[in-house]
Amino acid sequence: MDALRNFVDQMGFVRFFEGENWKFLIMIAIACLLLYLAIVKKFEPLLLLPIAFGMLLTNLPGAEMYHSELWNAFIDPANPAYHSYGTILANGGLLDILYIGVKAGIYPCLIFIGIGAMTDFGPLISNPKSLLLGAAAQLGIFITFIVASLFGFSPAQAGSIGIIGGADGPTAIFVTSRLAPELLGPIAVAAYSYMALVPVIQPPIMKALTTKKERQIVMKPLREASRTEKVIFPIVVTIFVALLVPSAAPLVGCLMLGNLLNVSGVTERLSKTAQNEMINIVTIFLGVSVGATATATTFIAWDTIKIILMGVAAFGCGTAGGVLLAKFMNLFLKNKINPLIGSAGVSAVPMAARVSQTVGQKENPKNFLLMHAMGPNVAGVIGSAIAAGVLIALFSR
Repeated sequence: MDALRNFVDQMGFVRFFEGENWKFLIMIAIACLLLYLAIVKKFEPLLLLPIAFGMLLTNLPGAEMYHSELWNAFIDPANPAYHSYGTILANGGLLDILYIGVKAGIYPCLIFIGIGAMTDFGPLISNPKSLLLGAAAQLGIFITFIVASLFGFSPAQAGSIGIIGGADGPTAIFVTSRLAPELLGPIAVAAYSYMALVPVIQPPIMKALTTKKERQIVMKPLREASRTEKVIFPIVVTIFVALLVPSAAPLVGCLMLGNLLNVSGVTERLSKTAQNEMINIVTIFLGVSVGATATATTFIAWDTIKIILMGVAAFGCGTAGGVLLAKFMNLFLKNKINPLIGSAGVSAVPMAARVSQTVGQKENPKNFLLMHAMGPNVAGVIGSAIAAGVLIALFSR
């Protein structure tokens, strides 16, 4: 009978009725909703599905797969276990161990190697002006940082919320794991949800800020970047960015390493591995371990609602920043830029560029903006990584 009683006491069904464990039911419902959005609505399914399932696992009472108290001790300088991965390995569950890759910044950097291998910097090299559009689209990060500070968030937390405006999930996770790990769950869910909603969020902003005549501007075809240029570009960018913002070196360096594996022409096997097997494996680990941080205690709070609202504002401001700078540049340029490509400065590659193409073709069916938009789009990836480095340098604990 004692054994049977012990078995019943360990059942998760029983634990739902203890204390505030009813919150777990809400989190399980939210996880199921995210699974629905990933599977049925196809909202960024490659990462939203693992995140949602990680959220489901961490909120099953009794499963003991993730222990937030261990990680609270990990980031507490007054605790003897401060920065001791040994304590996590000895006492943690499966998701605690997987989360070490997030906390140590391993998973986001590995994903950036894969992204770099899949990215063509040719449009950016052919049209260097698009680098300015990518930089302007980071406006949402810093506006949201200011707003979050006014809402009572600490500078480190405000920086983590602001990075949502870069529309770059791995970068958001990298920054938040460094600056505000307690907000990682809500920020990751917001970042990837809004990335999936790019085709919904951006077009109204793009149309509101441009005239029909501007949306019909036809741009001249881009020149083809040479192989030499493509090989030199990642090397030069790595050196320059690492010297300018050393804290951005892990992200930018891994991004450029992946790209160099692709364009060098001598490491085809490594490039294919980075684009496929490696990035797929790391995406599973990253998603599940990030979802595990969305516990009932941290997620069911007013701060989560604020983060979600400020996230969409950050994304909107980033879109507006790129469009408005393109309009401003047209005051001085002989060959006009279609302002729609400025919205692609957010680093949701290549979705944001496709949105620019779609909106432009609705106004002028003969207009082809995709390759022009890819310039600001890949510039946005670099820009968000640099912005991340700046925030980490300013507010890291």
